[in-house]
Amino acid sequence: QVQLVESGGRLVQAGGSLRLSCAASGGTFSVYNMAWFRQAPGKEREYVALITKNGAIRRYADSVKGRFTMSRDNAKNTVYLQMNSLEPEDTAVYSCAATNTWSTLITSMDYWGQGTQVTVSS
Repeated sequence: QVQLVESGGRLVQAGGSLRLSCAASGGTFSVYNMAWFRQAPGKEREYVALITKNGAIRRYADSVKGRFTMSRDNAKNTVYLQMNSLEPEDTAVYSCAATNTWSTLITSMDYWGQGTQVTVSS
């Protein structure tokens, strides 16, 4: 019932910055905690960041803490992922997801977007 569409992924040089967006429709956006995940080629999908319903609390995976910032604008039904100091290891398909739980487990996510490709060159 909830549709999520990511955008903003592209090829960037190492050390560069990029902002991803995830637009939601078909549901009440403000009732969901939102998360970002990523999946690199040949790797399992991994958790990146989570933000609570009103944006008061934000959590990050250790691998991106200090470099990535998640935010949301409930009036626009959109969440963002600001990525700075990008590294080749950040190359992945980035997907947003919605959950009404506090869990960051993949199985706890209720809705998923299709993902957007981020490629960081050396």
